[in-house]
Amino acid sequence: MTDENFYFVMADRFSNGSSANDDGGLGSDPMVSGFDPTKKGFYNGGDLKGLLDKIEYIQGLGTTSIWLTPSFKNKAVQPEDKSAGYHGYWVTDFTQIDPHLGTNDELKALIDEAHSRGMKVYFDIITNHTADVIGYEEGNRAAYISKDAAPYKTAAGEEFDDRDFAGSEDFPALDPKTSFPYKPKLEPGEEELKVPAWLNDPALYHNRGDTTFQGEDSFYGDFFGLDDLFTEHPKVVDGMVDVYEKWIGDFGVDGFRIDTMKHVNDEFWQEFGPKVLDYAKEQGKDEFFMFGEVFDTSKSFTSQFTTRNKMQAVLDFPFQDAARNFASRSQGAAQLEAFFAADDWYTDADSNVYQLPTFLGNHDMGRIGSFIAADNPGADDAERVARDRLAHELMYFSRGNPVVYYGDEQGFTGPGGDQDARQTLFASQVPEYLDDDLLGTDATHATDNFDTGHPLYSKISELAALTAGHPALRDGAHQNRYASDGPGIYAFSRTDAADQREYVVAVNNSRTAQTAAVPTYIAKRTYSRIYGDAGSAAESKSAADGKLAVTVPPLSAVVYESSGRIPHSKAAPAVVLQEPATAEGDNGRIRVAADVDGSSFYEVSFEARTAGGEWEPIGTDDTAPYQVFHEVTGLNPGTAVEYRAVVLDNGGHTSASAARTGSVPSPVLVMQKPAEGSSVDGKVEVSATASPEKPDYTVSFERSVDGGGWAAIGSDSSSPAYTVFDDVAALGLADGTAVRYRATMAAPGAANVVSDIRTVVAGEIPQPDTVTVAGSLNSELGCPGDWQPACGQASMALDPADKVWRLTVPDLPAGTYEFKAAINGGWDENYGAGGAFNGQNIVLEHPGGAVTFRYDHTTHLLSPVYASQQPGAVAAAGSMNSELGCTEDWMPACDQAQLVLDPADLVWKLSVPGLPAGTYEFKAALDRSWAVSYGSGGSPNGANISLTHDGGPLTIRYDHFTHVMTAG
Repeated sequence: MTDENFYFVMADRFSNGSSANDDGGLGSDPMVSGFDPTKKGFYNGGDLKGLLDKIEYIQGLGTTSIWLTPSFKNKAVQPEDKSAGYHGYWVTDFTQIDPHLGTNDELKALIDEAHSRGMKVYFDIITNHTADVIGYEEGNRAAYISKDAAPYKTAAGEEFDDRDFAGSEDFPALDPKTSFPYKPKLEPGEEELKVPAWLNDPALYHNRGDTTFQGEDSFYGDFFGLDDLFTEHPKVVDGMVDVYEKWIGDFGVDGFRIDTMKHVNDEFWQEFGPKVLDYAKEQGKDEFFMFGEVFDTSKSFTSQFTTRNKMQAVLDFPFQDAARNFASRSQGAAQLEAFFAADDWYTDADSNVYQLPTFLGNHDMGRIGSFIAADNPGADDAERVARDRLAHELMYFSRGNPVVYYGDEQGFTGPGGDQDARQTLFASQVPEYLDDDLLGTDATHATDNFDTGHPLYSKISELAALTAGHPALRDGAHQNRYASDGPGIYAFSRTDAADQREYVVAVNNSRTAQTAAVPTYIAKRTYSRIYGDAGSAAESKSAADGKLAVTVPPLSAVVYESSGRIPHSKAAPAVVLQEPATAEGDNGRIRVAADVDGSSFYEVSFEARTAGGEWEPIGTDDTAPYQVFHEVTGLNPGTAVEYRAVVLDNGGHTSASAARTGSVPSPVLVMQKPAEGSSVDGKVEVSATASPEKPDYTVSFERSVDGGGWAAIGSDSSSPAYTVFDDVAALGLADGTAVRYRATMAAPGAANVVSDIRTVVAGEIPQPDTVTVAGSLNSELGCPGDWQPACGQASMALDPADKVWRLTVPDLPAGTYEFKAAINGGWDENYGAGGAFNGQNIVLEHPGGAVTFRYDHTTHLLSPVYASQQPGAVAAAGSMNSELGCTEDWMPACDQAQLVLDPADLVWKLSVPGLPAGTYEFKAALDRSWAVSYGSGGSPNGANISLTHDGGPLTIRYDHFTHVMTAG
């Protein structure tokens, strides 16, 4: 499916067609009904009737498919979160529409009306979790307990690894009282709350505590307390298949967007996807389409869900990142070209990148208008609108199925993601929304915003109409053609394999007009402009070498159509396979590439076979460079695989390559814990992951002390994170002793797989007596001369909170300086660039003014830090925000959660005089939004930071150099 235009809409925030259902029949108390139109975290009143009433508005955008956020009955309010289930992700009844949104009959009416207009309706579905109903006897929303610390047990008390049974019907019997690390409990009156009834069995949930969104717990942990389903269990697989087949059969739903796909085990998708798709086809829905949410920007990872896991498509998060970088941040055009060149990661025998829904922003991360405003703070409204148009032009003209997030067509912005990106199209009463500055209009959220004359609504309608009239712009082959070195033109062709008419698209992210000579398939041929303004020629003729001269106005796009077909090839070109090799980025796949001796339009099909087998198709590529990434995780390492390629030209001729043989690569082991360079004491958690993962692996771990030999410390067969615990205290090591860890594994066809090495330090890392910034700046600091390792004025101070040495110079004259870190007042031990012992001088081009130097004796890095490099704001956004005085938890914009930058050391700090005892989770959220955040260890958008607090005063610190936030 390559020809859909999606409109992604949150029913509660679109239009209020009936005020009778505002409170869902639960009464007037917002903490019971969840309805409060003055709060962004509560139901605001929109419903399915509102969507039906405004369906003409939606269709006017050129929409072919309406995609609804989850609309099942939700737990109206979760008191712990101090917000409501307006968003649809706290499901209690998977068979009923949420009463706040309407009824099942009203849904059927909406679907029937959409179908009568030639539009489809897609459901946003959830298989990973339900509402937060299950608590634990040990305490609700508890910290995660790993499978290694507390393995699952059968009802008979025997330990087992669930991954050994995932995908099979032979799953061990479980007992809620003894099988889990936490004992699940249900509050009186909620024992039968969930529908279907099988969802009320607490043994069908993981029951391991809250996830930190990384490693093992990203599959097994509860999302902020939401009950995480045991998706490895066949009853859960079969139950979810039954639930969603009913919505297809009874209501005629046309497709599913699947929430949190990467947090569910592969075996679930390998069974769920084919079963649901087969059922849909039995109901006559041959175009039924499913795509998953895999929030990651790496194609080598996101593509695994369409190749390895047999799903049709995933949301194109990598495209969102690339489109923002190009249209909003004016990143170099060559980077966009490189992005599209990697599209072949998605190619296999039955799917490719053309099926992926592409988007510019969403209800979680934020809106494209918000990104443009943040990325271009000095731009006027005209430029911001132009960049918004450019982003949509790129999305509509490039491969994939474009998704418009409701409100983007009205220039909606907002300060961030989540609740800040969920404004109402009908008049809002939410104070935070009323402050938004919309693009392309003087309107505010105080009035309805269904303006079909808005410049962005008009532009999106125009783009949809153009691509409908020229289908190759939707599903034609996408061939890279040209990219400027910096900001400027990125050009590509779209060509339909049957029609053979070439369209040349050029987009320009520069603030000035740009001209380029763009390669085409056809020499000496007239191309007519079918899109773009008068700043570009109405017609242009390609030169003898096939290049087409194109001028593109600033921050805009042009499209040219060839006056005829690409000339037929008289004979198929020669095709030669390159040597098959392990794919860089995924050693579960082999890159198979072919060189084609020609420059016309070709389709290259690849085939593979193992010894004694038949040739089987593994994918077809219609753009150069011609390649596929063959999924081989089902084969043992070392297995020989034979490949060949067949090229089809546009005259119907074919030619085949000689066969070449590749070998299935060995798995790779990667150490996960402990952190490199960290100090350890007591029992050390040592863990590794295998790629590709297989449930029958056993991983062994070894330790080396102070450069000595390797000694075994244990093994583990529990996936997906293999873990042992090493009692370093029992070794009696002196502080500062280096300890190294590595993982090893033997597998069929791979006798000796060895991981990378992690080096840590036993006990406290011994700190030197003094550290000096010794260099050519010493005389400016007041030293008697330069390069003075013992000068007091250049001496740094150790911060006991984070063991970092710092020196702030209030006013260093502008100039070029060189320096090193001199230890203990001399040159016997010194560290230069990159932390190298006795290394090269560190060079600083200083603009003048204040500068802070920081030195970490763990890494030996000495670095200058400036106040100008700091963000505008830093918040400790997390589950303790309400305790700090915020209106709710996880509020990056809350004033009480904001840290203050200390000019003395450029560390952000927040002193809390009295935080109640409890277990909390939080992250560092920058600039009062979730657009940029850092989790555990300073990881971007990383795992939540966990804190168990005994009660009393607390200081939260954030160092922007490392992005690490700590509390203590």
